[in-house]
Amino acid sequence: MKKIFFAMPGNEELTDALAQKESAEKGMLEMRKFPDGETYLRILSSVKNKKAILVCTLHQPDSKLLAVYFLAKTAKELGAKSICLIAPYLSYMRQDTVFNPGESLTSTYFAMLISGFADSLITIDPHLHRRKSLSEIYSIPTKVAHAANHISAWIKYNIANPLLIGPDAESEQWVSEVANNANAPYIILTKIRHGDRAVEVSIPHFDRYKDHIPVLVDDIISTGRTMIETIAHLKTAGMNPPICIGVHAVFASNAFQEIKDAGAAKIITCNTIPHESNRIDISDLLID
Repeated sequence: MKKIFFAMPGNEELTDALAQKESAEKGMLEMRKFPDGETYLRILSSVKNKKAILVCTLHQPDSKLLAVYFLAKTAKELGAKSICLIAPYLSYMRQDTVFNPGESLTSTYFAMLISGFADSLITIDPHLHRRKSLSEIYSIPTKVAHAANHISAWIKYNIANPLLIGPDAESEQWVSEVANNANAPYIILTKIRHGDRAVEVSIPHFDRYKDHIPVLVDDIISTGRTMIETIAHLKTAGMNPPICIGVHAVFASNAFQEIKDAGAAKIITCNTIPHESNRIDISDLLID
């Protein structure tokens, strides 16, 4: 079946790379806003009997998802055989249980919404905490790719004598894999979260790693509070300025600059969310 790739706004560079890797067509769209803020969408390419692949990283999803829905439904009406959503960053994964009475279980409802208009989903390192797989909430076939090997390769070829640091016990399995593939030691910190922007990190014992380059690794860099707190401890311990690496460059508010100001030597991310820190290309992981 022939494939046709459609880039939602902001995803053009990644879509071009994917279409080129698959020797596939890139679809043309016309999208704009009416004066009242509603979305106008028109598909200019033929999708009949093709697999339509919609590329949209779902960072800040509330402003994006309706247009993706309109595109998927329009493609189906125009004869597309199937709809595949490539969402390198998959949002609404953190609210995976009801912590307080009356809370909305948004991860489940979001999954139901996407499963209602897409026939398949491809993503990278979703935040699976209390769930073992996306199949627990998504009713469509899903492919989950992992950036660990790409991060390991970047560390191996760019950092001499690294020490990998994981922010909490949740991260140990993932950080240990990155460290092992990079032939580097690692340590895991203890993190206590008191709120969205209040994080307490254990004081690590770094005496044996004084000559190493600390590499802080996390899947999502959002507020950056964990990394900022850890950088402060590294300074106190007399360690080298750290390199901060994340898969998903969420960077809420002014987090990117705050991490730099805290003393990070470099901030490196994968290109799952377009950002100036993108240095690790994961486009090959998104091939269907």
